[in-house]
Parts: sequence; structure tokens; C-alpha cells
Amino acid sequence: MTGPLLQVTGLSKSYTSGGGLLRPGRRATVVDDVSFVIERGEAFGLVGESGSGKSTIGRLVLRLVEADAGSIVFDGIDVRATRSADLRRLRRRMQIVFQDPFSSLDPRVRIGESIAAPIRLHRLRSRDAVAGRVAELLALVGLSSEQASRYPHEFSGGQRQRIAIARALAVEPDLIVCDEPVSALDLSIQAQVVNLLADLRARLGVSYLFISHDMAVVRHLATRVGVLYAGRLVEVGPARRVFEDPRHPYTRMLLAASPVPVPHPGAARRIVLGEPPSPYEASQGCRFASRCPHAVPACLAAQPPLDAYGDEGRQAACIRAAELPTSEGARDDEALMSEAYRRRMTLLRDARGTRPA
Repeated sequence: MTGPLLQVTGLSKSYTSGGGLLRPGRRATVVDDVSFVIERGEAFGLVGESGSGKSTIGRLVLRLVEADAGSIVFDGIDVRATRSADLRRLRRRMQIVFQDPFSSLDPRVRIGESIAAPIRLHRLRSRDAVAGRVAELLALVGLSSEQASRYPHEFSGGQRQRIAIARALAVEPDLIVCDEPVSALDLSIQAQVVNLLADLRARLGVSYLFISHDMAVVRHLATRVGVLYAGRLVEVGPARRVFEDPRHPYTRMLLAASPVPVPHPGAARRIVLGEPPSPYEASQGCRFASRCPHAVPACLAAQPPLDAYGDEGRQAACIRAAELPTSEGARDDEALMSEAYRRRMTLLRDARGTRPA
């Protein structure tokens, strides 16, 4: 089928908290008019601070949470309009890998059975062929078939995440939502899991919605990137272009604040991002203006739309996008491509080919 694998348009979600019999609750907007597409075989990185709405978007796409507004079209199918048995069949093609691999696995169930259960549910193999398929999936993620009889607590964090990936692959999906899949792991194990995901995309052609707050990890895996701030996309484009020459001040500050495991005196200074706005507070203008070093009075007048910038399908929600200096001119001003970020990327590249822990 032609067209993108996933097309999200105008997606919005709010929650109401507090309140009582005589007092209305407070309404928090966590996802605000978000639109993006994921092409077949593409890894789309969704990056932003904690609380920016990234994980909520992943759950909205899979309809684990119902959206207030907007459309979700997966391979030509309206996800929000799909019901009951049709939705279950559709979800076979859309899977998720959660942040905490231990809580996503049933501690009472052997990992072989955890992987086999969705195969049986969707009747993807005959009864006699299920065990062989489980062994294939374990080998695909760097584990052995002998480990199928073990329980989750007998594995390390990195191994448990590999098991979660194998379980997601068991139903042969077209799209996997990776919700902070490496943030709970040590750096060296992070690199192994990220490299595994990259290899699986190359071998199987699976697409990813890769959600993370770690700019270095997203740069290593994603082909295109969407930067999310306070529930809104502020920049979208090819990963290489966004990281080489970001057009939104928030993207620049995220890059400058990227951590490094072993800092040294020669590293560029860190950027203090300050506190994000409250989701309960409405803003007429740009929500990033109070933290932006490039803000002007016009930024407070109206929320800038996510407009096209340059070529290659780039978009930026900043009225000064064309005025910002290039990455070379911005180094001293914002430590854009800081030594810390480059060293972190080097660690990830050096880990490619490392054997599974």
C-alpha cells in the first residue's frame, strides 16, 4: 500500500484533576494539536523533557489512551474509528516496548511462555511450531533458546529489555512504539539495546516511534526527529539536519544540556533550562518564551505555528527560526554541539558490535 505507515493529525489530550461538588477541577492539556507522519521502515524519534507529553502520544497512537481530538491513520485505517475484534487485529501490527522491562513482564511466567502467548493468541503458528518460533526470536535479540525456561528475575535489566523486544516482535508488527526503552539501563547496556533496535530495523523493515529524553540516543537511532515542548511539536525534520543545525531555541538547549558520563575541565559549559510551564496554565504566545534567550515581544503575542523551514521537510515553530545563527556561530553562545554531547555520541558508536551482556 502506498502512503505513510502512520499519519497523526491534530492529536490532543487533556486531563481534569481535583475539583469537587461545588468546585470545578483544573484542566491540564498534555498533548496539544500534534501532527506527524512515520514512513514505512522509518525510525521517528520523539524527544523532549519529562512531562512534555511524549509517552502520552505513544499511548494515544495505540489507543491505550483515548484522544480528545485528532485523527490517527495506520496504513490507511482510521485507528480511532476501529472497534472490538478489528482493533485487536490492528494492534497485532502495532506493538510497544515499555521503559521498565521488569514491570512489563509477569514475574510468575517463564519468558518463553511470555513470548509464545501473543503468537498463540493471534494464531500465527501451528501449535507444534510455536516453540521453534520462540527460539528464533530469542536468537534474534541475542539470547539462547535454553533461557526460555527461566523467569524474569533471573535476567539482567538489559536482557529483560531484549525479552520485551522479542515479545513485541513475536506478532510480526509493522510499527513498534519504544517508550524510553533504554533510560533505566546502564550506559554500556543502553548502547547494546539501541544498536539491537537499529539492526532489527535494517533486517526486518519495522518502523519505530522512538520516545526518549536522551538526545544522543535519538541521534544514534532516528532517521527523523520531532522535538516536543509542553505538549506541542516545535521542530521536525531529518535527524541529521536537526542535530547539525537546529532551528528552534529549545532544540539547541536540549543539545547543549546533553549529559556526559565523565566530564572534563575542557567541556563546554552546561545550559540551565529552567522549569517548564504548567500544563494547567494557558498561554497566548510561545510557551517557550519565558525560557528562551532569543525571545522578543512578538513571541508573547501569539503561538507560532509549525511552519516549513528550508528544504528536506523541515519544520520549526519559531518566528525567529531564520535569524538564529548556524551551529558554528552558536557554539560560544549556547554550547550547541558541546564537547559533552560529542563524547556521548562517541561512546555509543564505540559500543557497536559489543556482545550482549
